Formats: sequence, C-alpha cells, structure tokens
Amino acid sequence: MALLTVRAAAQRLGVGYSTLKQWIYGGRVRTTTTAGGHHRIAEAEIDRLVAKGGTDAPPTPKSGAPSGLIVALSGRNQLRGFIEEVRTDGLLAQVRLRIGDQRLTAVITRDAIEALKLKRGQPALAVIKSTEVMIGLES
Repeated sequence: MALLTVRAAAQRLGVGYSTLKQWIYGGRVRTTTTAGGHHRIAEAEIDRLVAKGGTDAPPTPKSGAPSGLIVALSGRNQLRGFIEEVRTDGLLAQVRLRIGDQRLTAVITRDAIEALKLKRGQPALAVIKSTEVMIGLES
C-alpha cells in the first residue's frame, strides 16, 4: 500500500495543501504518522475521498481558463479514478486509469491527450458509452 505525502495527496484531490491539512486536523481524512511526526495518506484513503466527492466545492478556475467541471452528462456508466499511465504513438494514445483495484485502458487520439493535458497521477472520469457489452467468466 503506497503512502503519499500531504502535498502529493492534495494535488491528486485537486485541493490546496492547507485545505487538506485542515481536513486531517478535523478528522475528515485518515492518515498515518511517521516517526518524525509527518502525515502520510494511503492511496485507499484518496480513493475513498474521490468516491465520496472529495472536495466541498469545485476548484476555482484560473481567470479566463475553462473550469474543467462537467456539469451534466447523459452517460450513466461513469467511473472515477486516477490516470496511471499515458502512452502516445503517432496519432493515437493509450490511457490507463486506476479505479480502485481495477485498471481500465482507453485508446484515444493524441490530440485529445494534448487538449485535456492528461498526466499521470491526475484524477479522471471514464465515461463508457457502448452498443456492445461482453460478459466473461473466470475459470
């Protein structure tokens, strides 16, 4: 189980360092304390916060920049996770999303990677829209 520093965890959650520290002091976030007294946050705790909604309010966009907030979406098959890997080759790119203990891989255009500025470790939402679903059994 990987432990993150408060600064790294705040970045993943999209909140400020001081906000996350207040959540820790207020008991909203479970941490482990190092021998030196520093807080560390487990990835499972980050996943719990993301599933719960994580922040009290969406991050404030920089002036003139789009907020990146999806207000409404008709697709119902939405999965929240973190980008684990981004690989580009030619016109296409592969994005691997970690959702709990599962992995989801999507192949999208390189232009989409650049437009969304996708990077490893950043929270992301997978919206699944498909006309076919396959069901399998493990042996």
